Amino acid sequence: MNLRLECDYIVKNAIRHVLPDSAVRRALDGVFFSDGRLLLVSVGKAAWNMAQSAYEVLGDKIDDGIVITKHGYSMGEIGKLRIYEAGHPVPDDDTFFATNEVLKLTDKLCENDTVIFLLSGGGSALFEKPFVSAEELQSITSQLLACGADIVEINTIRKRLSQVKGGRFALHCFPAKIFTIVLSDIIGDPLDMIASGPAYPDSSTCQDALRIIEKYNINISPDALDCLNSETPKKISNVITKVTGSVRELVLAASEACAELGYEPFILSDHIACQAREAGKILAQKVNENADSKKPLAFIIGGETVVHITGNGKGGRNQEIALSAAQYIAGIANTAVFSVGSDGTDGPTDAAGGYVDSTTADRLSKQGIDIATALSNNDAYNALKACDGLIFTGATGTNVNDVSVALLKNGG
Repeated sequence: MNLRLECDYIVKNAIRHVLPDSAVRRALDGVFFSDGRLLLVSVGKAAWNMAQSAYEVLGDKIDDGIVITKHGYSMGEIGKLRIYEAGHPVPDDDTFFATNEVLKLTDKLCENDTVIFLLSGGGSALFEKPFVSAEELQSITSQLLACGADIVEINTIRKRLSQVKGGRFALHCFPAKIFTIVLSDIIGDPLDMIASGPAYPDSSTCQDALRIIEKYNINISPDALDCLNSETPKKISNVITKVTGSVRELVLAASEACAELGYEPFILSDHIACQAREAGKILAQKVNENADSKKPLAFIIGGETVVHITGNGKGGRNQEIALSAAQYIAGIANTAVFSVGSDGTDGPTDAAGGYVDSTTADRLSKQGIDIATALSNNDAYNALKACDGLIFTGATGTNVNDVSVALLKNGG
């Protein structure tokens, strides 16, 4: 099997092991719901798959429900549930409409009612009713994404600008009980940060939010600043939460797939959070350090890197990881580096990530493409496209961060 086929095998098997289907069923097993209304709300990139699994378990016990997922991520009808698609990573009019429908569904609930709340990554953009104008929310979100702020920093701001984040959705549903099943896409599984914590007390402060605005010099209105200065709920009593799925499971699954192919796997980290290009350099460095190895080696990292946007090209963090590594593994035979997002998308592109090998830099050079220039313009997508280095999986139905792998086969 050649390196590209091995890449495809590892990606397929790693993602298969972190699909939410069985995890949702396990979370619901043996749970008793009271005699009141039973509503289902599923939000995030994995919302459709999570909702389908819950509906297969509970069926007609669910009185009503709404699913909000990313545009293109719905896979059809699910019983009586209403399915909406919305904008990601920046909320759009579809986001606001679908969120209002959820708020209407869960308005004026009683103590005996229960909301099954299925939450996955992407929920911060997909579930939103802002205190500020839609235009300002979109502007602030875009600024934070462009400057390379990490997901915790971004969600710290989002929570204070939102009527449903930072525990406010849980308060809206009170006195009804909320049974939350969370598919984690943030390192360490901080419940107040996953999808900006709609049903969980907030651990951050208004001072934290103001420091982030100052750190990245974000353009923000006086009204939005007033929102940042207001504290979010710190105590919530009507929520039970079960966390399922994590980047750790994704990394372990990738490691097992590498071992099945004959590689000795080394997990370098399951919580990397640096610049994407630095992650690519880390993997390439491991390849160079072990180039004389007599046995096949695989180096694996997981987490969520960030991209500082300095150009106007097309790409995502996983594509930048791969393209960055290409220049450092050039000429080391039988070597490849690849990186993918578990949800099947990487940045605002249709690719899940990127793949490079020891020949990539030379092949690009012969086409007049300079890797450093492509990276400075954040144009990894088009550079990888030119050398057949894009990885496509389509929407996977899960979302537990990213996995990146360097393969060194027989040490060249």
